[in-house]
Amino acid sequence: MPRKAFAKVRPAVMKGERNIHMQERQEDQRRRAELSIQKKYRKPIWNKFVGGLRDYGMLCDGDRVAVCISGGKDSMLLAKCMQLLQRFSPTRFELVNLVMDPGYSPENRARIEENAALLGLPVTIVENRLFEAAASAEKSPCYLCARMRRGCLYKHARALGCNKIALGHHFDDVIETVLMSMLYGAEMKTMMPKIHSTNFPGMELIRPLYLVREADIIAWARYNDLEFLRCACRLTEGTANGTMDSKRQEMKELIRALEQTNPSAGQNIFHSFHNVNLGTLVGYRGDGGVHPFLEEYDRPGSPYWLTARTCDQHDPDLRSARPGPAVSTARTCGQHGPRGSGEGMSTLRGAGQFGPAPEEHSQDKT
Repeated sequence: MPRKAFAKVRPAVMKGERNIHMQERQEDQRRRAELSIQKKYRKPIWNKFVGGLRDYGMLCDGDRVAVCISGGKDSMLLAKCMQLLQRFSPTRFELVNLVMDPGYSPENRARIEENAALLGLPVTIVENRLFEAAASAEKSPCYLCARMRRGCLYKHARALGCNKIALGHHFDDVIETVLMSMLYGAEMKTMMPKIHSTNFPGMELIRPLYLVREADIIAWARYNDLEFLRCACRLTEGTANGTMDSKRQEMKELIRALEQTNPSAGQNIFHSFHNVNLGTLVGYRGDGGVHPFLEEYDRPGSPYWLTARTCDQHDPDLRSARPGPAVSTARTCGQHGPRGSGEGMSTLRGAGQFGPAPEEHSQDKT
């Protein structure tokens, strides 16, 4: 072969060899990522993922699920877990990996496509201009963007024949939402594991990573040398850390501080909304209105009477005295007056005031 011809062929051969080696490395990385979910991170990720699906009844035979991928670590892990579940589960369901491009930069769009290919995730990409619409909002652009994005995901998922959309919200998102609702929304509300769509009848939203901690997702990504988008929003490109200052970040820091002194703080917040004592709620919102506890207070069999009975069982003085129902209920809601007496009930009801908490309760809060 002439020297000039050889000089032209050799670089092409070398380039082909490099491509083959790159493909082999990507395949090894994909296998490693899959295996780590089922082996190294089986307990903190896979078992909790499967447990959440089972405990909250998220998946049924015949479902067609649109897994919504934003390009971040959470949605990418969710898509991979759903793919593995489809491979091994006796429940028969279909998957569509739905990527909505609301105006990503070319670099972020390319990163999403590269990571999807690396993890062996076929994706369907739809485009719109949500970032531009959200940027024009004077207040709460992130909230507006999330609402519009949710509606677009439902619309495209239904067009693809799906009856459910799956989002990558995890355990930490849930407890952060609880605190945000209490501290900034003046209400007690959490992020549900699944909800019916009000604007798209027959469709549901599910959150299969509901029980998975964010720290374990981060550890999985680092273990596999995977780099995902932190925040692909155009509004955050000029900020120092790539994220907007938000109340959610504030809640993350608050929970982190609480867990330094009480490692179970996050778990306790989560389980508190699975263990609500209805007889100790001063009011609730539902059925189109706000309902104060006085609506049910005097009805025999209401949660407030049942709470009184429970408290009596743990109070030796009250067990021996066994006062009437009115006194028993009064003893539950503030312990007004001396133990075993009915004092405070008439005063409390007449004045419409709630006295101070008993000393043992106030000490518990310090």
